[in-house]
Amino acid sequence: MTQRAASHTEATAAAHGALPGNDPVETLASPRILALQRRTIIVLSLSTILGGLGVGAALSVGALLLAEVSGNDAISGLASAVFGAGAAAAGVPLARIAMRHGRRRALVTGSMLAFVGALTAILGAAIGVWPVLAVGLGLIGVASAVQLLSRFTATDLAPTRRRARDLSFVVWMITVGAVIGPNLIGPGEIVGNAIGVPPLAGVFVFASIAQALATVVSWVGLRPDPLLTARKLAEQAELQAPVPSTTDAASASSAGMSPRTARIQITATATRIAQILTIVVIAVAQILMVGLMAMTPLHLMHTGGTAEVVGLTLSLHIAGMYALSPVFGYLTNKLGRLPTIAVGIALLSAAVWLAYISGPSHLTVQLALILLGLGWSAVTVAGAVLLTDITPAEVRPKWQGLSDTCMSAAGAISGALAGVAFAIGDFSLLAIIAGLVLVGGAVVALWLALTISRSRENS
Repeated sequence: MTQRAASHTEATAAAHGALPGNDPVETLASPRILALQRRTIIVLSLSTILGGLGVGAALSVGALLLAEVSGNDAISGLASAVFGAGAAAAGVPLARIAMRHGRRRALVTGSMLAFVGALTAILGAAIGVWPVLAVGLGLIGVASAVQLLSRFTATDLAPTRRRARDLSFVVWMITVGAVIGPNLIGPGEIVGNAIGVPPLAGVFVFASIAQALATVVSWVGLRPDPLLTARKLAEQAELQAPVPSTTDAASASSAGMSPRTARIQITATATRIAQILTIVVIAVAQILMVGLMAMTPLHLMHTGGTAEVVGLTLSLHIAGMYALSPVFGYLTNKLGRLPTIAVGIALLSAAVWLAYISGPSHLTVQLALILLGLGWSAVTVAGAVLLTDITPAEVRPKWQGLSDTCMSAAGAISGALAGVAFAIGDFSLLAIIAGLVLVGGAVVALWLALTISRSRENS
């Protein structure tokens, strides 16, 4: 790497709020690599749309179908829990597969599990055994983990300056499946009646087909594997790295370390702290988003709302979560990773305040849910890019998988505890609790900014 290229990379990292480091894709990218990245984004976008159909279907009919099969409305609450548990459980195993064999095999494995889940859900509904149906919903939850993994896959071959754009574009594609999925209930009922299963289970026929297609798209399209290709670039960058000066080598040798080891240890502790803090900030955004969203339908119904009002409110919320993700990708590049996280926290604060004062006003609740989705989008897009920036390439899948697992688990736990809080008090009490969690998240974000700033000063 030339001195000029190294200076440019460090300046870019500093501007984005990242720890100092090298970006082999930035310095060694060729027209062939850039073309491969463009193709990778297209493949990931298509597979994300297909995978999203299963997610949208499971979230829209899972609770209703569980209640119908079990004959107990209380059982319906397990739908979101097992779905979230499936997503959380899959995060780290899929990351390990990516570490050893590449992103392609990890994405294909996840989509195949979701395909099996859709078939299992159909079977559980057909035989009238709700635990089998619940297992199927849990396996379909793996599709959510695949979506999270796909957004990180979009960064493997993306230069630093384009990571946020490429990641946010793949996230934006989730919108398509999230919108189409629930609208398959009607056609699914026709299919369900035709094949002799409960009408609501028919939607999982579409989900199974979509997951099978997503498997094929990833298997055929992700050749060569983006992560394995990025590793080769990193190896080339290491070979082309300038030899350290005699003074640096002597200093490192006197400390009993190789020059490379000495350089790594300068920021190793700060990097580990920053990685953990970034994951916590993302998890806080997930806690707020799931907790408030999960109880919104009940709050609206308790204040004279209708099913149509609930549907509109949730649609607006989903639009806030995904539709503007490219905008936050743009801001992440222009303002920086940390400033965009700050924007997200500000939006989340406004959402919590509106939820607290909403009372019986459905319009205020809808505004709160829109801002909640926007704040979540800003934090998760910028946070995912920041985690990628500050993590060495050779261990990125591990930390990305850990982030996805923590994010999914935080959402699952938040959804369950939100029900308890709502039962004890009301929507305003839930908003107060969300506000306290957000204060903690803001403190963690400030700690993260100070950690990165001090690391740059000491480098």
